[in-house]
Amino acid sequence: DSGTFLGLGTVTGSVAIHIAFSLQRLYYVKEAHGIVVTDVAFVPESRPGRELLGGHEAALLSVAVDSRCKLHLLPTRRTSGARPEGLLLCHGGLQPPLTCLCPTGSLPVWLLLLLCAGLTVATILLLQLAFPGFL
Repeated sequence: DSGTFLGLGTVTGSVAIHIAFSLQRLYYVKEAHGIVVTDVAFVPESRPGRELLGGHEAALLSVAVDSRCKLHLLPTRRTSGARPEGLLLCHGGLQPPLTCLCPTGSLPVWLLLLLCAGLTVATILLLQLAFPGFL
């Protein structure tokens, strides 16, 4: 919201946070998702957003093709002299990178592809039944 940071998601599933005006990288998790990142959004600086941030400078939500969502927390630069390691919020506590908030009920990609193939075959069979000699 403030224009201070730039959040990036890559086709390899990596997530990064840069300073907007200098493009200096402050945060990077290689292959955080393992699949294409489709959207990133910073947590707003409203009261609920500040509560979620705690003592961190920024929080970035990332979503991948498989519908998994991760929250990336950027430690405050003023208090930490070392280069910050990525932290993710998982079930109410801080965990090392590559731990995620996984929505319940999400389908594996192989099952989704199998369902699509089944629907395609069913559609062809219904067309053949409705229009004999169609294929």
